[in-house]
Amino acid sequence: MQRSRLCVATAGLAPGLRAGLRRARLLGVAGVEIDARTELDGARLSATGVRQLRTWLADEGLVVAALRFPTRGGYGDEERLEERIAGTRRALELAHALGAATVTNHVGAVPPDGATAWGTLLEALRDVAAAGERVGATFCAEAGRAAPAELLRLAAVLPEGAFGCTLVTGALVVHGHEPAAAAAELGGLVRHVRLTDALVGSFAGHGRPAALGRGSVDVPAALAALDERDYRGWFGLEAVDAADPAGELSGVVARLESLG
Repeated sequence: MQRSRLCVATAGLAPGLRAGLRRARLLGVAGVEIDARTELDGARLSATGVRQLRTWLADEGLVVAALRFPTRGGYGDEERLEERIAGTRRALELAHALGAATVTNHVGAVPPDGATAWGTLLEALRDVAAAGERVGATFCAEAGRAAPAELLRLAAVLPEGAFGCTLVTGALVVHGHEPAAAAAELGGLVRHVRLTDALVGSFAGHGRPAALGRGSVDVPAALAALDERDYRGWFGLEAVDAADPAGELSGVVARLESLG
């Protein structure tokens, strides 16, 4: 795999975003994923702050591949939902300002058709989709905790292009799904891939993170399935080893390069 298609999460890579960008450059990747909640504050980041961040990125020769906007609750959960939607809108605006096309987050539990929470979820995703269309960025629902079939059920009743999917390989295996099969099932909905790994526990939904290639994910099979469907987007990486995240990711990048 070419390094030009790899991006790394800056959170946890080094103390502070500026240092994280420097570390990412040293890894030889082309892009970064930035956490819009913990590393940036879309509500407070001024136009000057955006320009400063763009300068840092240019200095390191990096682009923003995606923004993460992790929330505790999902979009069918009415508690603090308006705040969640407003924050997602700001993240989409910030992604566009930074030259990224994607904001990723989980959607939360996907309820049965006809349930009150189902209607709440659809309305929230329509709102988010409209905001993304206005600014030119796409919300990508993470496939992992949410099963591919559940995301397809949402896509079937929402306007075409309302959302994309981020394939999170480690989360998929923990929740009992094969990443290669998920890639085939979701097809063109996949807009972003986060290559993570995990050791599966005794029960679905239980497991622990592992460095890529050291867990239960069949990485070559997942990559082959994505290639068969002509996926041309980013592959995101994140470190598990807090003691030496750069060292771990350096080894991961080398292993991916060896896969061709």
